[in-house]
Amino acid sequence: MTYTAAEARYDTMPYRRVGHSGLKLPAISLGLWHNFGDDRPLETQRAILRRAFDLGITHFDLANNYGPPPGAAEANFGRHLARDLRPYRDEIVISTKAGYHMWSGPYGEWGSRKYLLASLDQSLSRLGVEYVDIFYSHRPDPDTPLEETMGALATAVRQGKALYVGISNYSPEQTREAARILADLGTPLLIHQPSYSMFNRWVEDGLLDALEEAGAGSIAYSPLAQGLLTDRYLSGIPADSRAASASPFLTAEGITEETLEKVRALDGIARRRGQSLAQMALAWVLRGGRVTSALIGASSVAQLEDNVAAIGNLDFTDDELAEIDRHAR
Repeated sequence: MTYTAAEARYDTMPYRRVGHSGLKLPAISLGLWHNFGDDRPLETQRAILRRAFDLGITHFDLANNYGPPPGAAEANFGRHLARDLRPYRDEIVISTKAGYHMWSGPYGEWGSRKYLLASLDQSLSRLGVEYVDIFYSHRPDPDTPLEETMGALATAVRQGKALYVGISNYSPEQTREAARILADLGTPLLIHQPSYSMFNRWVEDGLLDALEEAGAGSIAYSPLAQGLLTDRYLSGIPADSRAASASPFLTAEGITEETLEKVRALDGIARRRGQSLAQMALAWVLRGGRVTSALIGASSVAQLEDNVAAIGNLDFTDDELAEIDRHAR
């Protein structure tokens, strides 16, 4: 059956301007890191993407290495774009990144001009598009001059292969320098993608200030702390959870009883707000407007809908914020 997007798709989702640019992103964006590789059914992926767009999610975030295997998420998104979303391409923001390992040899990772521009060409081929809306340097390269990495991003814009550029996982100092170089090249830094959650607040120690100085926006990944800030762990570590599967990002050893007590206390605050813990965690990241968008993952339509419902209450009282700080600082 031919897909037709919901007429009311823009009625409820808030859209926030990205720094000083003309671009707006939805408060909730969909990341394709874990759930769009070849190990997931294509029809499940398709249902999630269609429902996301119907809910007003216009931004889909990828990277060259997302899968498994690496590259599969881009290829699969390209299939769904061609099948369902192609008529809406001008309503959609597609972002991708390069920086982590993608192929063998000395040119298959990090931040050289050769790697970044070759990777972007490969991404465009997998996605089946002529350009991406945002192209990121996925991580800083300790051995490549920042001028070279930022120069490659600016080249991608001049070539018409990216409309905007961003960085991810850069420190405040690296961000300031990257923004300066890009400004000199006539390609402003649009956005930074850092990890940020109630349990991971490093961006508050200078990064958000650096982005405001640069006129750039931010999009937070892992706002649910790899699932810890959900109801999954309220009663302990489920056998089928990410923590139980030896994930390098969330380990069973790292989830102590003290941590679980904090999660349960936060869940109590969320329930008093009329939200799930995940919804409150997303709302907390978006509080005050300093973060442009929160990046979620979804393995089902139901999970997607539950997370998007966070936009129903993005405001916090001073007492709520103070209580959250007592348990999550």
